[in-house]
Amino acid sequence: MAEFDEAAELELPDPIVASEAHLHRALGPFSLIMIGIGCIIGSGIFVITGHAAAEHAGPAVLVSFVIAGIGCLFAGLCYAEFASMIPESGSSYTYAYATMGRFMAWFIGWNMVLEYGVSAAGVAAGWSGYFVSLLHDIGLDFPAAFANAPVAGTGLHALHATGAFMNVPAVALVVGLTVFLVIGVRESANFNGLMVLIKTGIVLLVILFGLPFVHLQNLTPFIPPNEGPWGKFGISGILAASGNIFFAYIGFEAVSVAAQEAKNPRRDLPIGILGSLGICTVLYILMTIVLLGVADWRTLDVENPVSFAVSKIAPLHWLVAPIDVGAVVGLASVVFVSLYGQSRVFYCMARDGFLPRMFSAVHKQFRTPHYGTIITGVLAAVLAAAFPLDILAELVSVGTLLAFIAVCGGILILRVTAPRATRRFRIRYVWLIAPAGLLICTLMMVSLFVSSPDTLSRLIVWTGVGLVIYFVYGVWHAAPSKWKVSNES
Repeated sequence: MAEFDEAAELELPDPIVASEAHLHRALGPFSLIMIGIGCIIGSGIFVITGHAAAEHAGPAVLVSFVIAGIGCLFAGLCYAEFASMIPESGSSYTYAYATMGRFMAWFIGWNMVLEYGVSAAGVAAGWSGYFVSLLHDIGLDFPAAFANAPVAGTGLHALHATGAFMNVPAVALVVGLTVFLVIGVRESANFNGLMVLIKTGIVLLVILFGLPFVHLQNLTPFIPPNEGPWGKFGISGILAASGNIFFAYIGFEAVSVAAQEAKNPRRDLPIGILGSLGICTVLYILMTIVLLGVADWRTLDVENPVSFAVSKIAPLHWLVAPIDVGAVVGLASVVFVSLYGQSRVFYCMARDGFLPRMFSAVHKQFRTPHYGTIITGVLAAVLAAAFPLDILAELVSVGTLLAFIAVCGGILILRVTAPRATRRFRIRYVWLIAPAGLLICTLMMVSLFVSSPDTLSRLIVWTGVGLVIYFVYGVWHAAPSKWKVSNES
């Protein structure tokens, strides 16, 4: 479906070179794959899979994984081609700027705040529950008033006070990871790599020791009959679950955010994007088979579905504690990469004039966008202190799906406007793959709106806030079109 052009020039367009002099190019293919895996494997597999199976699709959640995975594969191929043409941080924000102009660049960049900044806050809140549970297992009880969000509810209309003060562990996690990100990209990559190895090892242990205990009767009926409402089992349940499961795949495009710190971005970014996506898809499918095969899917709508399911198998009780440790490390690495991605998106948007220049300032010693990283950490810490994961997860998915749709559409625009431009990585059958990715991502987004109307309301409010910022500040400071892809072979 794709190919590398070994003869393509490695010189970067002049505007990119000029903007890129200050960040440290320290990341190779392995580090980029680790960044992708670090952001992908987290709350999706450790939390959301159980909910999607119990509430929407039953064992057919495996089909939901396939639908979401195919949509991400097609979008990932488009990301890879874009990254080989425009090896610039900012991911889909930068790609939209290059193909669709200033307004669409802002629209996509603003929604990427959902994908990275808001996601970091929500996952940090989910991490807190696992962390407090681990403390309890070793005999330490963290005060509930300081370990939960002060508000809760599944929608804006249902928000209510919980009586808690703030989620202190979530705030501590965000602050600690922000410090690592300020110190330097190489140190951050090494730390992330260690976390990825730990959680991937735990996932492999669950697959290896859990597969022998899979019982096929737990996978029947494979597609439970629809119970009336849209998304409550049946075919509509599979589609609704795919929108939820999509959250489990969010992260592979974070590799493209690291373009300005990659050693050889035109070659290494596609490897990092597709490598992390492929590895995680295989692990997800195998992990889901184990999860559904060792326990009744109707019982899996719990905070810790993986350790809950494994705890039902007496010979595997020893795995429960490692799974919880893996979940803590896994969720922490997702927060880590999300904070990294958000700070780099802010860096690009500020450099292009959409945000104040402070966000693009680079530390003289650490060579990282320190002000933007600190501001990102503070905002994420505030959200993590006040809101739980379930309020934010669906909105994060919608924001990411919008970015994917823009990338799939943008790659087609470039095939028309710059057909002879240098593409180190080129998609074969692009007029089949890109429209298919656009269609699947649109289908998942619509299914989220239908199954959860509040998600559309939140997106409208979020977009309204973004438009105010754009017309008050961004439209007066950003150039109408900064990037231009050369139509030369």
